[in-house]
Amino acid sequence: MSEPLENGSNYTANKYRTPDGAPADIVIFTITSKERNAAKKSLPQRELQVLLIQRKLWPFEGQWALPGGFCKESETMYDCAKRELAEETGVADVHMEYFNVYSEPGRDPRGWMISHTFFALVNESLLLNRRAADDAADVRLFTVEKALKMDLAFDHELVIKDALNRIQHKMLTTTIAREFLPQEFTISELYQVIQTVMPGFEERNFVRKITSTQSRKGIIEEVRDLHGDLKMSNRYSQRAAQLYRFNDYVPQLSIYS
Repeated sequence: MSEPLENGSNYTANKYRTPDGAPADIVIFTITSKERNAAKKSLPQRELQVLLIQRKLWPFEGQWALPGGFCKESETMYDCAKRELAEETGVADVHMEYFNVYSEPGRDPRGWMISHTFFALVNESLLLNRRAADDAADVRLFTVEKALKMDLAFDHELVIKDALNRIQHKMLTTTIAREFLPQEFTISELYQVIQTVMPGFEERNFVRKITSTQSRKGIIEEVRDLHGDLKMSNRYSQRAAQLYRFNDYVPQLSIYS
């Protein structure tokens, strides 16, 4: 005889195995800048870096890992990620996106852990006062290249690789470059930020395409001063260059157009 169908009166959660925890892990990317020691003005050296914490407790005590923590029953997974981001970096209101879930059996020695992962793009100026949370021995920035060579805890090497692939794709299809730039920037700075995330990117006609190609027209705009004159900067060049800023236009690009 078959079992009766479940309904509100006979359902019990005890019949089902539930995960032992649902952590949110966050890949926090930033681009650091270092002034060059050169006779002539030039763009700074820029590196894509990722924030890691050194674990203080078992498991993987002493190893480096992505920041994160367990979701509380009273919060959403996204709220958990925002809370963990604030606890690990002291920053809030930055660009953060959900990008994957990791549930490989045995990924965590503590039990059945299903990790929901996010990436956050944080301007380096916001990480100057970062601090280690209570459950971490240390917190540091590492170049992505170095981080991927380290013996990271859990499956965090894979998580970083997947997050890197995601932001590289979005760097060429959205305006996320703005998260790594000041509000006003030159075309050269924008181009360098894109190349920092996408080292193989090369576009000889970048200036023309970003400022006049119809499908992209309106993404950035020239900055003008209070008198309406074009605003220029020679911070990184001998000759003054036009300053630009992103606006709120979102291009509707299609692979078929």
